[in-house]
Amino acid sequence: MAPRILCISFSDISADSRVLRQLGLLAEAGDVTTLGYGSRPPGVKEHLEIDSALPSLPQTVSGVARLAARRHRSVELAAPAVNAALSLLEGREFDVVIANEARALPLAHKVSRGAPIWGDMHEWAPEERTQLLSWRLLVAPHMRYVCRTYLPKTEAVTTVNQSIADLYDAQFGLRTEVVRNSLPDAGLPPSALADGRIRLVHSGGAVPGRNIESLISAVRELDERFTLDLFLVEARDGGKYLAKLKQIAGDSPRITFHPPVAPAALPATLNAFDIGVYQLPPATTNQRLALPNKFFDFVQARLGMVFGPSEEIARLIRQHDLGRITADFGPDSLKETLAGLTSDDVAGFKANAHRAAPALSSEADEAVVRGILRRLVEMGRKPGR
Repeated sequence: MAPRILCISFSDISADSRVLRQLGLLAEAGDVTTLGYGSRPPGVKEHLEIDSALPSLPQTVSGVARLAARRHRSVELAAPAVNAALSLLEGREFDVVIANEARALPLAHKVSRGAPIWGDMHEWAPEERTQLLSWRLLVAPHMRYVCRTYLPKTEAVTTVNQSIADLYDAQFGLRTEVVRNSLPDAGLPPSALADGRIRLVHSGGAVPGRNIESLISAVRELDERFTLDLFLVEARDGGKYLAKLKQIAGDSPRITFHPPVAPAALPATLNAFDIGVYQLPPATTNQRLALPNKFFDFVQARLGMVFGPSEEIARLIRQHDLGRITADFGPDSLKETLAGLTSDDVAGFKANAHRAAPALSSEADEAVVRGILRRLVEMGRKPGR
């Protein structure tokens, strides 16, 4: 009988590119049941849907009071989404359980019934949203409690890069493995340059704090060589930030907003452009150490890049000569860096991305995941578990 695998993610899994990549490998190993928000993702045997109106953190009046009082144990299963999940999972048994992000760990340990657990932390959980005062005061201590309590009892722990893995190991006594947000090698050739044009592109969430307005303002001030195309996913603010970005762009004929594209289709879509741009000010540890999906999207699309000086991204861009790093995260630095690009620069960066794409593909990361799954499936089959 195929191993029964439960994958928990308090996200809209069908739009969560990291979890979707994970599911493709889980399906190789067994029969997968997903638990999360949104519709059933492809390739799974069963999906247990949680009402998207239910928060995954204890945001009720009593929950917030207990967070404030540091009554962590009493609140770890108190979030409305977790209560719904417990009902959906009642009476079910699995051979392996995957918890995506720290907030899913207490639930995973509650329902595992002795099955081994893989905790994919994605990023640095204790400082996920510490730019928000309420999160910093109420949720951050709880995330540290969850990590301290459950990660040492979790059979496999992964995160997105070595810098963050080192944080988990140093602070919680772990041996964290790295699974990057990489993509399969798309096998695309770099697109030809358009005469007299440098086609900039940005893709991702239209989320406040991601500095997209600086990119739009910079392009408006740059010369006619530059165009900007944006593939943005509307945030949970009802589209307010996206509307603000469109207002900043105004009637510029060189700035175009496109509907969002499915994660798997991004490399082929972005391949028509020249330079992927992203400049995220480091308001949190995760932002300082970010190695986001879009870096790998841009590589597989065979684009050059202009990024802010985020540590992990800057190291890889310099190592493979993929583009330019701005001097700082300010709009003037971004505009100056873009203005200094030549057509020869862009052609060289695109060619370098083409050469680096196999090394920066998901082959090595998939091997890590398959190794974890083999180990956990074997562990789950041992007598007494």
